[in-house]
Amino acid sequence: MAVPKKRTSRSRKKNRRSHDKLKVPAFTVDPDTGEARRPHHMSPEGFYNGKQIVEVEEV
Repeated sequence: MAVPKKRTSRSRKKNRRSHDKLKVPAFTVDPDTGEARRPHHMSPEGFYNGKQIVEVEEV
């Protein structure tokens, strides 16, 4: 069985775990509607890059 020869210090352990944190999702404000949306995604109204991509039915 593998046994460490020296104890892992707190700073080395925390540096290894530094990528485990949760990331906050990025949002941008849509210039047409003013709603927050994910970058490189279409708006809920079906617009992307200022052009109508998908026709959305009103419910």
